[in-house]
Amino acid sequence: MERLKDYYTQQAAILIDVRQPDEYEKGHIPGARSIPLQKLRDFSLEVTDKDTPIYVYCLSGARSARAVRALRGVGFTAVTDLGGISSYQGELEK
Repeated sequence: MERLKDYYTQQAAILIDVRQPDEYEKGHIPGARSIPLQKLRDFSLEVTDKDTPIYVYCLSGARSARAVRALRGVGFTAVTDLGGISSYQGELEK
């Protein structure tokens, strides 16, 4: 999660929580959008600028790694894997 500070300095960056909606509702990083891993395809069609900075996290880092591969596979160039929220030390939104 050390690269999360980079998200806050990037204009027009998108922070994505790829956990399931019930996990997201229990607490997520402020500003994160809930886009479960299986819905990333829909998201990739919604964002037309493939150079948009995207930061992705999940619970442990496994799903976020898969999400990064999927997003890069459809042409996104600035995707960062933040790993798991389990290592996040800040406050959570609910």
